[in-house]
Amino acid sequence: MMSARTVGQADPEQEREQRVAELSREDGPDWADRFKPGSFGCHELLDRTALVARMVEEAIQSHPACLQNPEWFALADRASAALAELYQWIGEEHLGGGDEEPNGR
Repeated sequence: MMSARTVGQADPEQEREQRVAELSREDGPDWADRFKPGSFGCHELLDRTALVARMVEEAIQSHPACLQNPEWFALADRASAALAELYQWIGEEHLGGGDEEPNGR
């Protein structure tokens, strides 16, 4: 079931930290090495991000129900743009070796 959480409703950093702690408990302290930039795990994330971005565009933004509702379309467009930005950030670090943060961040 999908979460009904809306933007700004929960602390994303707190959620991320909880998930990191869970991974550490389940997979051990070295789990992050399998997913750092340059790894297969990071490449998998890059691929999944591209896949989901295409799905949002093709299956949601292009859907007639979404097209007829300006608010839904605008929200889907923001989701698509956010995924495209995420793809760029991941790609810069993953393919660039991860030595520096993308876009000066």
